[in-house]
Amino acid sequence: MSESMLNMWISFVGMGLLLVAMGLILLSRYKLKGFLSAIVSLLAYLSLLVGTVIIFYIVFNGPTA
Repeated sequence: MSESMLNMWISFVGMGLLLVAMGLILLSRYKLKGFLSAIVSLLAYLSLLVGTVIIFYIVFNGPTA
């Protein structure tokens, strides 16, 4: 697998994590209460952080040869 294709799949994972984070944040704010809401919110913000780091890595890595 070429480096370009690998970067594409890594970016898809990053975008997927950002979508999961968005869904989990909405779920924890509007549907859940109490301790379960805190756990889901923590997972959401962790996935948001990891997804953001992945996207920044891909963007600042630059074009591939």
